[in-house]
Amino acid sequence: MTGSFTQGIKTVLHPVSDLAKAKAVYAALLGIPPQTDSSYYVGFEAEGQHIGLVPGGGPQGMTSPVAYWHVPDIEAKLAEVIAAGAVVQEAAHEVGSGRLVATVIDPDGNVLGLLQDR
Repeated sequence: MTGSFTQGIKTVLHPVSDLAKAKAVYAALLGIPPQTDSSYYVGFEAEGQHIGLVPGGGPQGMTSPVAYWHVPDIEAKLAEVIAAGAVVQEAAHEVGSGRLVATVIDPDGNVLGLLQDR
């Protein structure tokens, strides 16, 4: 198989119902305070991984954790996975600081995240 590669899963977002309680649990689990702490997103950087807490599943309506595969070219990777049978759930868009994200649904209904840092 040819095409663009991934840089691995480095980001996992978790929908949470109570941000304050979830923040305390994840801070205890990871042993560090959050690096991003707002009313709409809390993020932790731990050992090369980014763990994010999204209250209420955010605007994308997440109902379970979503793992984000980091890629150097999000549009190229989207084209490849769509050609292979995935369906776009959320088109590539910027979420701040030049970071692009997108989600697709695999043939079994699993949500796969793609993330490109510029």
